[in-house]
Amino acid sequence: MQYFTLHRTAWPQRSTPSLKLRWPMRKLFLLLLPLLSLAAFGQSVITIPMQQCVWHSGDNPAWAAQNLDESAWLSFDSLQPSPAHMKEAHISRAHYWVRCHLDLSPLRALDHPALQVANWLSAYQVFLNGNAIGVAGNLHTGSFSMNSIRQYPVPASILGNQPDTIAFKVAAKLFDVPTPELTAGNSDALNGRRASLVLAQSESALAPMLLYFVIGIVGLMLLGLFYYDRSRRELLYLSITCVCIAALRANEFCAAAHFNYSSNLDGAVIFLANLVSTVANLLFFFTLARRRVPPLYWVALAFVWAQIMVGVFELFLSPQNAWFLFDLLDRPMTYYAPLARIGFIVGTTAPIVAFWPWRRISRRMRPLATLCGLWGAAQFAWFTLQLTSDRRLGLPDYFALWRPELLEMLALVTTFVILALLALLFRDQRQVAEERAELAGEMLAARNIQRMLAPATLDSAPNFHIEVAFHPMRDVGGDFYLSRVLENGCQRLLVGDVSGKGTAAAMTAAVLIGAAERRGTDSPSELLRHLNQVFRDSKLSGFATCLCADIAPDGTVTLANAGHLSPYYRGEEITLEPGLPIGMNPDSANGYLQSSFPIAPGETLTFLSDGVVEARSSTGELFGFDRAHAISKQSAQQIASTAQAFGQEDDITVLTLAFAPAKVAIA
Repeated sequence: MQYFTLHRTAWPQRSTPSLKLRWPMRKLFLLLLPLLSLAAFGQSVITIPMQQCVWHSGDNPAWAAQNLDESAWLSFDSLQPSPAHMKEAHISRAHYWVRCHLDLSPLRALDHPALQVANWLSAYQVFLNGNAIGVAGNLHTGSFSMNSIRQYPVPASILGNQPDTIAFKVAAKLFDVPTPELTAGNSDALNGRRASLVLAQSESALAPMLLYFVIGIVGLMLLGLFYYDRSRRELLYLSITCVCIAALRANEFCAAAHFNYSSNLDGAVIFLANLVSTVANLLFFFTLARRRVPPLYWVALAFVWAQIMVGVFELFLSPQNAWFLFDLLDRPMTYYAPLARIGFIVGTTAPIVAFWPWRRISRRMRPLATLCGLWGAAQFAWFTLQLTSDRRLGLPDYFALWRPELLEMLALVTTFVILALLALLFRDQRQVAEERAELAGEMLAARNIQRMLAPATLDSAPNFHIEVAFHPMRDVGGDFYLSRVLENGCQRLLVGDVSGKGTAAAMTAAVLIGAAERRGTDSPSELLRHLNQVFRDSKLSGFATCLCADIAPDGTVTLANAGHLSPYYRGEEITLEPGLPIGMNPDSANGYLQSSFPIAPGETLTFLSDGVVEARSSTGELFGFDRAHAISKQSAQQIASTAQAFGQEDDITVLTLAFAPAKVAIA
């Protein structure tokens, strides 16, 4: 969620704090204070009250003159208008001038007189008695440096004998700006004053920045965890949230410390980090709770995104276009801006909604849910008070009053919650690793089962050439086959398909294969009756289709079918006596009939599982029996590959038997 005050056309106000310092910054300041005092000893500074200044919209170079009729000019205080007069006072604010009058004659006695301008968050050019003495930022684009305490040498030759005039030509893109501070004096004294201001301002942002630096490190650690376990998406979302809020705090510290970087970069970090973190923070809570994000939250985010995107767009506009957009959206934003802020508040309720009701949360998840609720409560307090900072609402600005305390509270709570979440997530990660180790053992057992279901070496008679292609849908499947040479010299083939997929189907298939072993004296129909009885006695779930064929050395084929696909011979499907699948036939005594027919030398008998005919294309079209019929004379591997390429949706097994003396070949 958002961790920085956003105005629609401005960055947050960064007012100058008092020099009340905390440990250890107090100690550092005490060490520096003697040096600063020596630099400023015997020196005096002149503070220029901005309340005595006046301003006028427009861009007239003649307004730099020392003497000017200012009767039509407005008090500088009106640059920060009340909500009732915002529209009128903000017309043509893209370019305006500010003029201040004071007596700077004491500067004549100084060795290095200078003018210091602090916290003027705009691009401007400064004039003294009609003479340009400095410029800050780009007057065409309105961008400026976040190093907003600037110092300009004052030549003694331009100081007048009457009240001096300081004029500023300003190119502004901001909606609300802090009141600038103007000070004149000796350059060394002003340098000491600048150092104390930077120290005081950076100190107020240092403690939260250090806490959020820890949070940023945690975010990178979480990103590493996600890299090794891509299934834990909550780690990714929490990582993004941590990195974004750490970037926001680092950016705030850099601005408070007056680092020399562009205001456009400052705004881009604020807007984009808020844009990304609002989404990631919301997805984290609901992903952790294994629930879908309700539509209400996407609606709330839409309001938030729209407000942020307006700010991003304005970064690339000139001051004129930025204020044109401001005037265009002024009335809609009067109603929209509170909705966007309410959108942030709605987002803070995500932990409660994600884990509601509490009684349904597992004991393992309750500590995580509690921490998320605490984090949401801290965010709720932050954003609720942030509503008072919207000047359109006309409320007392409690957010500005309590912001330092709120910021520290939010930093402490967020750091504690994220570190605790990290510990709990590590705990869950360890449990997942243990579960995966157990699963690896189960998969090893499943692979052993699979070797029984799909042996690499087939037992075959010398005058038969058998080829098999087996492609399970998952690591293990429910298709199975058995090839045995019986004592009477017949070649037995057993092909089957258990309902379902995965390990459960493979276990059932293993039971059936085990039951079919050492049953060489049974006929195909007797073997199917035996398997049906074993299936029912074992109380296995589901059912299984099965086809048993005994091929005599002279090529006579004896078949019994339990609901399986009929084999193909010479490209045609063989007509067999029907039979119910194993597990569905209540009559184990005489429930399966046999069929016999001869195959000629050089001919092939092809057995398929339903994974071939049930292959489905990306458009939903079935492979079907017509296509299976058309390719039934191809090799087992060619048939299986064709079905796979079409779109595999089930285990695929193809077994071909050619009546010809040949060595066994395994696909």
